[in-house]
Amino acid sequence: MTKKLERSNDRVLGGVCAGFAEYMDFDPVAVRLGYAALTLFTAFAGIPFYIVAWIIMPEKNAISNL
Repeated sequence: MTKKLERSNDRVLGGVCAGFAEYMDFDPVAVRLGYAALTLFTAFAGIPFYIVAWIIMPEKNAISNL
């Protein structure tokens, strides 16, 4: 089975960071902290990225909900 990049059900806001963490086999807390740090150090440039990823990434098990 191939891995898919999709938003996680283990979500704080939209499930984007947890989805990336599951895809890369990382700890979701570490990915969230890294994202927060990068967002702060890049003058909040990570916020538009998060919004776009939230819109583009499919929700986990979205096909079974049809």
